[in-house]
Amino acid sequence: MPGLIGKKIGMTSVFDADGKNIPCTVIEAGPCVVTLVRTQEKDGYAAVQLAYDDKKEKHTSAGLIGHFKKAKTIPKRKVVEFENNYAKALQLGDIITVGDVLNENDWVDVTGISKGKGFQGVVRRHGFSGVGGQTHGQHNRLRAPGSMGASSWPSRVFPGKRLGGRMGGDKVKVLNLKVLKVIPESNLLLVKGSIPGAKGSYLLIEE
Repeated sequence: MPGLIGKKIGMTSVFDADGKNIPCTVIEAGPCVVTLVRTQEKDGYAAVQLAYDDKKEKHTSAGLIGHFKKAKTIPKRKVVEFENNYAKALQLGDIITVGDVLNENDWVDVTGISKGKGFQGVVRRHGFSGVGGQTHGQHNRLRAPGSMGASSWPSRVFPGKRLGGRMGGDKVKVLNLKVLKVIPESNLLLVKGSIPGAKGSYLLIEE
């Protein structure tokens, strides 16, 4: 399996054979079109490029329109290249669906972009406790980072110190998620647990 591109639909829960309620994430996985096949002989590595989610031609550049026409498909919004050793088995224009590559009780890795939180302080971003009480004349220090620990040497803050800053919007990969259910007629995939990203965000699914 080279991989699949999907879209996060939301979360729900299902009951297992023992009646236990299991939280899961619903993903619309594919169908994905093969728009480029790279080989070891020609490109120096084996990979396959997949495209997902239809897009209007008027919102697509001329170069990309020609690229998609080679694969005999309409323009797509998301294009991802998966490096793998199965590229020779795939042809330009092939369609990969979730029912073709995944089954119940399989294990997958899912990559998404976490929700952006904007600029956050150290309490939310790093779990700091803040300075604490208001004794000894302290005020407005409850969520402050506290002393930096620097004096005449080094007279600066070392790079990488945990401070306030932009939080979220990072590429996050969650490993070893169990596939609870595959609904091929609707291109849906139910995966145990939560997955980074907002509803409607794109996901990469790999075995």
